[in-house]
Amino acid sequence: MKFTKMHGIGNDYVYVNCMEECIDNPSEVSITVSDRHFGIGSDGLILVCPSEKADFRMRMFNADGSEGEMCGNGIRCVGKFVYDKGLTNKKTIEIETLAGIKVLELSIKDGTVEKARVDMGEPILKPSGIPVLFDGETCIDRPIGTSAAEYNITCVSMGNPHAVAFVDSVDSIDIEKEGPPMEKHQLFPNRINTEFVEVLDDGTLRMRVWERGSGETLACGTGACAVLVASVLNGRSSRKNKVRLLGGDLEIEWNEKDNHVYMTGPAVTVFEGEINI
Repeated sequence: MKFTKMHGIGNDYVYVNCMEECIDNPSEVSITVSDRHFGIGSDGLILVCPSEKADFRMRMFNADGSEGEMCGNGIRCVGKFVYDKGLTNKKTIEIETLAGIKVLELSIKDGTVEKARVDMGEPILKPSGIPVLFDGETCIDRPIGTSAAEYNITCVSMGNPHAVAFVDSVDSIDIEKEGPPMEKHQLFPNRINTEFVEVLDDGTLRMRVWERGSGETLACGTGACAVLVASVLNGRSSRKNKVRLLGGDLEIEWNEKDNHVYMTGPAVTVFEGEINI
């Protein structure tokens, strides 16, 4: 199997061109290639596929083999993948995902994609649409307890579910202890991605993320979008802000006119190779 290792601010995946390759067991392949000791090493596997609805289709699998609806850092790299490899010459492309069709604006430097701006669509705030098992029309600043900790959370879907908790310091979080019981809490029927957020100043939010199926990762694009939305809803941020993750910064905007969230960030190719699967 030919592959390309790529990352968006440290959120790394193995990418496969499924216009040329046929992957019959992507869940198993994701587990194998994600292993950082015996595999390639990644947060998961992303398949770049043909689409009948858009320019391309993206399938994303977590390190545990579970299929995710959407990956913000991953989709920027899909844009770089298809442009740099000559699969398209468009600078505006549509990518089909399980969370709908996303539109990417590619920034080109010296003939290759340097970064991308992604229209992530409208945030979903209704509990049944996220889904989370809270009553009411929204889940904003709601208390939740686990075996490890108690927090107030704001829940947002950006195509996949997120629970955002504001803390005094993200460095104080024992994320390996506190992440798993949040991910698997009974209130989250499809499990949950959990973001712990520290407000640094008026222009910067700092976060750490526990991703369902992968554990702590250096970055999560949909998570950064959810963090910005949650911060606005809780009166902690303006609608356009920098979100600082362990792997780098993303620019996130929740546009008041169209209610869409826009994410801008880099996309990087690490290396290419072949592996026997």
